[in-house]
Amino acid sequence: MKFRFLWVGKTKDKNWRALEEEYFARLSHFARCEITELKDAGKETEGKLILEKLNQSTFVCLLDVKGRPVTSHDLAAKLENWQNRGLKEVTFIIGGAEGVASRVVEKADYSLSLSFLTFTHEMARVVLLEQLYRAFTIIKGFPYQK
Repeated sequence: MKFRFLWVGKTKDKNWRALEEEYFARLSHFARCEITELKDAGKETEGKLILEKLNQSTFVCLLDVKGRPVTSHDLAAKLENWQNRGLKEVTFIIGGAEGVASRVVEKADYSLSLSFLTFTHEMARVVLLEQLYRAFTIIKGFPYQK
């Protein structure tokens, strides 16, 4: 399975960038991964850029405040289900500060909420990468998740 991450803006803070790189490297042991950072350009323009970057056959998981809240074990079960369904690629989208255009929401196959709390985009990226890594350690029975 391949994970693609599309997110708006760059991770500017060196501490968040270091954490992002750490969890990206850990996650890469379980799945092929790539990150595409898109330019901040306003919700509609960002939506157009996001849709242009999507592969037609990808499964789209949108991170959205209105998405489904899940536990770490729920996320692990969801990933395992996606693997069992034979999904070859999952693209995770984190929109810009204004959210995402409605046409991006419509394209999503699954909408995920990381928390009822609001995070900065830099935090959300790290939390997503860490939770995906944690999900794989749960699936594989590694001790990290405890």
